[in-house]
This record gives sequence, C-alpha cells and structure tokens, in this order.
Amino acid sequence: MPDTLPTLSHLDESGQVRMVDVGDKAESDRVAIAQGAVRMSPQAYGLLTQPGQGKGEVLNTARVAAVLAAKRCAELIPLCHSLPLAFVGIEFSLDDQAHRIDIRATCRTRYKTGVEMEAMTACSVAALTIYDMCKAADKGIVIEQIRLAYKAGGKSGEWRND
Repeated sequence: MPDTLPTLSHLDESGQVRMVDVGDKAESDRVAIAQGAVRMSPQAYGLLTQPGQGKGEVLNTARVAAVLAAKRCAELIPLCHSLPLAFVGIEFSLDDQAHRIDIRATCRTRYKTGVEMEAMTACSVAALTIYDMCKAADKGIVIEQIRLAYKAGGKSGEWRND
C-alpha cells in the first residue's frame, strides 16, 4: 500500500480548480495511444463496407477530423495545455464478425506535459465522425471502450493499460 494517496492534479490544496504549472518541468519525448471502437448494425456495416460505397470517404473524413481535434484539444478541455504536436496518427481496423471499426490514435510531442488528452480526443472525434456519417443507416450505433492504451515519457515514464 502506498504511503500517500494520489491527488487530483487539477485541484489545489483547498479544492479549487487550477491549471497545472508545467513551467519548471523539463521537455521530454512523449507519446500516447488511445483506442476505441464503433459498433453498428450488420446492415449499416454492410453499407459502409460494400465495394464502391463510402468506406474510404468515411474513414478518411474521420481521420482528418481526429487530427484536427487533437490539434484543438486545449480549446475543448478547459485545463489542457496547448502543446506542439509532432505527430498525430489514426488507424482503423474493421471487424466483419462484430460489425465494428476499431480506432487507434497515436500522438507524439516533445514538451513539458503529456499527450494523453490529445490521443483520447482524437479517438473520440474519429468515432463521432463515423457515427455522424453512418447514422442515417443506423441510429443505434454504439461508440465504446475509448481508453488510454499506452503512454510514455515524462516523470511517470511508461504505462500500459493491460
């Protein structure tokens, strides 16, 4: 059992909201990977993946939306720092059995704070974009399991969500 309990970094000693001061932190290489999925009806999935249909357009649109979202994360999440992203990558894999699109968002920077929120935001917006472009075929699309899968860099080092 640890000697001290973890604290919420965005609350000060009196419980008031604050932005974390990273001014004295050293820059380091940082990476974060977020994962999530979009599950839809067999009919909607069939329309999406049918040859000659919009799979490429839907996934490319979701990819661009995810990159833009990562770049604007500090505008969406009040206490996030603006940081220089060196890379944002979005990968999709299709599971024909589960009628699911798996999403993997990777963000990298060399900065004083991590890129977990940027990766999670990118993954979320990719999923929302897929939903938006497929909702006419299935209003019951499910966005699920968005989570941080991996992070490295900074004081806390490497972490995996096993």
